[in-house]
Amino acid sequence: MIRNPFFTIIVMLCALNNSWAQSEGLTSSPYSLYGLGVINQTSIGFTNGLGYSGIGIRTETEINNLNAANFGLIPKNAFFYDIGLKGDYNSYSNKGSSESKTTLNFSNLALAFRITEGLGAGITMVPYSDMGYSLVGIKTNIEGSTETFESNISGVGGLSDLKLNLGYAVTDNLRFGASASFLFGNIEEEESFTVSQSTFSATETTNYSGLRMGLGMQFDFSDNFTIGSTVQFPTSLEGSLKRSATKLLDGTEITVEADESDTAADFDMPLELGFGFSAKFIESLTLSVDYKKNFWSDTGQIENLGTYEDQDIYAMGLEYVKNPISYKYAQRIRYRVGYNYDNGYLAINGVKVNGYNITAGIGLPIGQGQRSMLNIAYSYGSKGQIQNILVKENYHMLTLNLSLADLWFQKRKIN
Repeated sequence: MIRNPFFTIIVMLCALNNSWAQSEGLTSSPYSLYGLGVINQTSIGFTNGLGYSGIGIRTETEINNLNAANFGLIPKNAFFYDIGLKGDYNSYSNKGSSESKTTLNFSNLALAFRITEGLGAGITMVPYSDMGYSLVGIKTNIEGSTETFESNISGVGGLSDLKLNLGYAVTDNLRFGASASFLFGNIEEEESFTVSQSTFSATETTNYSGLRMGLGMQFDFSDNFTIGSTVQFPTSLEGSLKRSATKLLDGTEITVEADESDTAADFDMPLELGFGFSAKFIESLTLSVDYKKNFWSDTGQIENLGTYEDQDIYAMGLEYVKNPISYKYAQRIRYRVGYNYDNGYLAINGVKVNGYNITAGIGLPIGQGQRSMLNIAYSYGSKGQIQNILVKENYHMLTLNLSLADLWFQKRKIN
């Protein structure tokens, strides 16, 4: 067996980079045409079944990526892995039509390990946002004539979040954490016009990158009650823009313009604050409650059809496990339900695009221990509403996370 965790880190990051290159932009939400696309709400492992809550959850057996402070609880010689996959079925409708699509994508790659007594670390990669929209057959009148031209607009891409988490246990009850996220990716948007036998198309590719810092804290009032808090500091993502345009006339393609500049409009990320707690009841039931506030209005950004406003996210979840250390497999299975409400960060024509999720999940132990788990979660959600130009989106999401644990630097015993 390979005993060097740093070799494993390198291998996983190489696989991670290849998988994200293949899965980029796999979303079908019409709301992905705004800003950086649809912001990802799924997390890692067990939290997907708990309404995406977990800021105040204390765990020593799995990766909790929602609060860096929890990494201070990684046991001695333990090494955790988590790889996730998610599938979406989206249906959306407005006053005149409806449509549905199915997508499949990687949801995360993660690992965590202990550095020294009370100090743990983790490296995770999750999609921060996804863009994948298409507007086809938009007809517009040509001013001063009775003719029309047809345009098609599409966008694909998204950003990835590569994060380093560090957690330190100051005492048995108090932990602090710090995180550094490298956000990177590109968004490609294309618009084409057709007039008579001529076609004109323009493409813009914007590459974004930037570093974002965060802090976390967890405090155990008792073995059954923990509170937590997080902060993600505001930052600006620097952009580089490349433009190109082509014209197709009588089957001949002509490059009309090709321009590449070093800078593009920066995208400002807001200050984000999070608070949460977890409480255990009768040793079998755990309640998790989170609240997050994202101050988008302070960024001063606007869209052509909307503005950014402050966002409130409420999440809660329940987990039941009869006896996590039982020899009986059925008693070690974990059952989860949750709810998440998001009042939205984008207002279109004065109406905020809000949404909610109802989640249910199950954790199936792998082997006799309680550290390796197959986590399966289902989520039903709705976003937006049929009003003015808004679209109502309903979606079903299934996430599958293989959460594994290994032991490192263990001396072999010879009888």
